[in-house]
Amino acid sequence: MTVKDDKTRAGTGAKFGRVLRFVTHYWLIAPKLFFSLLALRVVSTLIDVSVPVAAGWLVDAVASGKADDPKPAIQALLIFVALGAVFHIMRQSVTFIANRLSARAITTIGRDAFAKVQRFSSDWHANSFAGATVRKITRGMTAFDTFTDTLAFGLVPAFIVVTGVTAMFAWRWPLLGLITGVCVFTFIAVVVTLSVVWIRPANVAAREWDSKMAGMLADSVTGNAAVKSFAAEEREDRHFAEIAQGWQWRAIRSWDRSAVSGLVQAVLLLVLQLGMLGTGLWLWTQGRATPGDIASLIATQFLITGYLRDIAQHVRSVQRTVNDMDDVLEFRNAHLQVADRPDAKPLQVTQGAIEFDQVTFKYKSAREPLYDHFTLHIPAGQKIGLVGASGAGKSTFVKLIQRLYDLNSGTIRIDGQDIAHVTQASLRNAVGLVPQEPVLFHRSIAENIAYGRPEASREDIIEAARLAHVDEFVKGLPKGYETLVGERGVKLSGGERQRVAIARAILAATPILILDEATSSLDSLSETYIREAMDRLSEGRTTLVIAHRLSTVQRLDRILVFDHGRIVEDGTHHSLMARENGAYRRLVETQSGGFLAEAAQ
Repeated sequence: MTVKDDKTRAGTGAKFGRVLRFVTHYWLIAPKLFFSLLALRVVSTLIDVSVPVAAGWLVDAVASGKADDPKPAIQALLIFVALGAVFHIMRQSVTFIANRLSARAITTIGRDAFAKVQRFSSDWHANSFAGATVRKITRGMTAFDTFTDTLAFGLVPAFIVVTGVTAMFAWRWPLLGLITGVCVFTFIAVVVTLSVVWIRPANVAAREWDSKMAGMLADSVTGNAAVKSFAAEEREDRHFAEIAQGWQWRAIRSWDRSAVSGLVQAVLLLVLQLGMLGTGLWLWTQGRATPGDIASLIATQFLITGYLRDIAQHVRSVQRTVNDMDDVLEFRNAHLQVADRPDAKPLQVTQGAIEFDQVTFKYKSAREPLYDHFTLHIPAGQKIGLVGASGAGKSTFVKLIQRLYDLNSGTIRIDGQDIAHVTQASLRNAVGLVPQEPVLFHRSIAENIAYGRPEASREDIIEAARLAHVDEFVKGLPKGYETLVGERGVKLSGGERQRVAIARAILAATPILILDEATSSLDSLSETYIREAMDRLSEGRTTLVIAHRLSTVQRLDRILVFDHGRIVEDGTHHSLMARENGAYRRLVETQSGGFLAEAAQ
């Protein structure tokens, strides 16, 4: 990515207005907390502004008073101390309220973003780095907290202080008010311009490469088995080093620009101090300011420069958090690629018949449709084998039944109900899946088995495990069914993961069952056992079996041979084997070296 690319990306980044609407929405989930926070912060800041004035009263009381009559000085001291005490009490109250407001809002932001990402299409997840997605969500949650703190403890008080001090000076000493106002306005204008126009693009570029690093790390760590298999540690090191190098110089550029901004800020603050104190001394020489006024002015300039010194950092923090929250905003505002219709109703499966009616479907990246006016009827309870070369359309066929993608045209019906008009949750609850590469969570074996039916009893879980022969390897584990399987199930072998997935499908007992080469990771003995379990499981259920190992489909009711989104053959194993030069027969002969074909005859 070039510098030009960085600037282009930065130019299309977050807009402060929509981010402010976003955070306001989450602030107002607890309106009492929010408005209490706002009121206390305004009042506490006004008290902070009044403290230097009270200090001036104390100096004047001491300067003009007498040692034998300290009452005026004591009164001024008490007012000074009381104002300081009230300020600190109210500021701590603001902290306690902000803690509760931020915690509640951050939890809701994380929950909303997680729920939205979970509902994005399979295509979206296939094209996104899981690590980068996680980083964007967590970074956005942290950014909200920083944004809230920056406004509550930085920018809002600074605005009140600057406005209040300038107005107070203008009322009593118009010249001092004018000089203070001009200096403050110039300072803020320069700092904000530098932060938004000059620093922000560099921050955005560094942030994008930070996400790239997170994505690459997650990708490489989760694929560590492949890295080790090919002794690719050094290659992965180089790949990460390249990305880290890209982030490094962008981060340095961002930090350097912030440092330059800090230098400009220091110069402008010196000019402000000189203007305020110089004008104050001139007013004193003219007899228009008392020693107490000068003391108050000195304290006030420390107060105002303190707030302004931080204002540049606050602006940079706000800009950075705006950029970070923009990713979460993109998730929140994104349209679901596959969404339930407003009038969607639950799917009612009484039999399990499946019908494709003039279905046309094309992947976004493809030039031509995979399915073009495709029509097929699968009677309820029929056991269907889907065979064909890789890329023939078998996996897409079952994905369309699950409505992981929307059709370009045509209709898919289950028991006469258009699946585009039913809720996705009810559809997928009716369609069980045992994938070729089962996905397990880093939870216990029992939890993974019960994932499709979380309310299942312990006895039901163990029975499903027995039918899938999970109990055979669980007996040798110290914690039995409470054993954690590791991230993505890495602590189990491929065959063990497959058995857990089969047990999960057995327990779910859905009316429609999809087996995507479900026995491919098992040894011959276990495969025999699993086939028996599958026979019992599929009894009375519509069953679709995607098979590369053709021995798994020979006993099914019907075999569909796919070729580039078309069904070129349809029949039983024996009827298809009887066709000379038939597509299915060629597949069997190729896989068995011709011996099974001769035996079938």
